[in-house]
Amino acid sequence: MTTVSLKNVVKRYDKTEVVHGINLEIEDSEFIVLVGPSGCGKSTILRMVAGLEEISDGTIMFGDRIINNTSPKDRNVAMVFQNYALYPHMNVYQNMSFGLKMGKKSKKEIAKRVEKAAGILNIQNLFKRKPGQLSGGQRQRVAMGRAIVRNPDLFLFDEPLSNLDAKLRNKMRVEIKELHQRVKNTIIYVTHDQVEAMTLGDRIVVLRAGHIEQVGSAMELYRNPLNVFVAGFIGNPPMNLVNAQAVKEGGKIKICLSKNWLIEAPAGAISKLKPGQKLVVGLRPDDVILKGLENGSLDNAAQGVVEVIEPLGSEIHVHLNIDGVKITGKCEGSRDITAGERVTMACNMDKLHLFDAKTENVVK
Repeated sequence: MTTVSLKNVVKRYDKTEVVHGINLEIEDSEFIVLVGPSGCGKSTILRMVAGLEEISDGTIMFGDRIINNTSPKDRNVAMVFQNYALYPHMNVYQNMSFGLKMGKKSKKEIAKRVEKAAGILNIQNLFKRKPGQLSGGQRQRVAMGRAIVRNPDLFLFDEPLSNLDAKLRNKMRVEIKELHQRVKNTIIYVTHDQVEAMTLGDRIVVLRAGHIEQVGSAMELYRNPLNVFVAGFIGNPPMNLVNAQAVKEGGKIKICLSKNWLIEAPAGAISKLKPGQKLVVGLRPDDVILKGLENGSLDNAAQGVVEVIEPLGSEIHVHLNIDGVKITGKCEGSRDITAGERVTMACNMDKLHLFDAKTENVVK
């Protein structure tokens, strides 16, 4: 187990810079997730930590040891790939023991480690099978077992669940979290799936175009996004983001979201807003309040039309059109609501997020 420190880490391919001075401190035994859209640099960062990519500038440290020029085999890391990377001609036991065999470990030591790892992952009954005889989930467990037997200081996961179906992804997420709770190793996990990121990570690093946008726990990012990108990326369904403008009416600063939709500015933001200022208003679907037309006099409310409903059992996702503004809300699954219905929508003002439209940063 070890701490990992990235200091001003840069990656260039020829003259094109794809990772721009990343700074990140990862604690011993921490499960950290790198998340972001395709091409944001998350896998490149992981490969630099593994030693599979050279860094162009900066420093990577394991504990107090600089490992910039240390070969991958000497970094004591274990990597689990998206495509499993199992040897097709070897059975499960041979795949799991191969690295130990190459490391000249004794047969007794190899058997002890393989049995222990297989017990953690419940794959002892698969020892004699070859990869072609395994399901996707079983292959991923074998790949994880092969990593565990090495007793690495650091586990690196590169989108390990992206080839699995949705149901199996959910199951494997739980197993990976249980694995971390058992072995307590430091883990760096790469994914483009924000649900994976939120459910797995002690902390999440949100990346965009080779830059770190924000680092924090799942709930910190969900409740207090620092900019429009993080606000829209974290959360499912995603946060409603509406272009708006600060206006002065009756001596008060208000926020205009559409021609007929004017809301009070949150008390904490009034002093920071200027009339005419362009804004982006963020509102989670959980914080959309839906009422019947008889409640149309609600504060900060507007009337709209239900365009689409998505029944999900315990809840319904409701897609609204309010003066041309598209809003997604939630209501209880028992609610009787239909497409084409007119409803009154209000905001939970305590949960409203305001961002400056020019900088896209939160209004502080």
